[in-house]
Amino acid sequence: MNFRCGSRVAEIKGPLTSHLIIGGIFFLYILSPISFSVDLDRYPRKMANAASGMAVHDDCKLKFLELKAKRTYRFIVYKIEEKQKQVIVEKLGEPTENYEDFTNSLPADECRYAVYDFEFLTPEGVPKSRIFFIAWSPDTSRVRNKMIYASSKDRFKRELDGIQVELQATDPTEMGLDVIKSRAS
Repeated sequence: MNFRCGSRVAEIKGPLTSHLIIGGIFFLYILSPISFSVDLDRYPRKMANAASGMAVHDDCKLKFLELKAKRTYRFIVYKIEEKQKQVIVEKLGEPTENYEDFTNSLPADECRYAVYDFEFLTPEGVPKSRIFFIAWSPDTSRVRNKMIYASSKDRFKRELDGIQVELQATDPTEMGLDVIKSRAS
């Protein structure tokens, strides 16, 4: 099999028994010399999540990189804009803000994604930090809202390279400071 993807054209040649999916088209060819090519430009690449249709705004990744590398923010709260079909930055927490400020920035009846930079001391007195990804899905939020956030979570989390700990929370006790401390070490 010869597969070339230069100039966004895939070319497959030769005898082979195989299944192949290119651009959403399923191919099966059986031990016969076949030669064909597929123009991949006819099948545009989507930036949106295939499961939920949600794209990730570039600002989401940029602000996360600033939190991770420069410690510019203590936390970031992300929101899905259903009309725009994308995840956006809703709130940035200053480095001086604490965990209580973070939890107060999450709405009581709507889902959100959040990233929190938790700083702590090890038992030996060494300062460390862990970056938490929190999927906030309160019991009081609408079912549709929960479904959209759940179906977009994994793809969105992959966009944020450097997440160290993940939490799923449906009420404040599931992401209390004691839970954060226990998961950090």
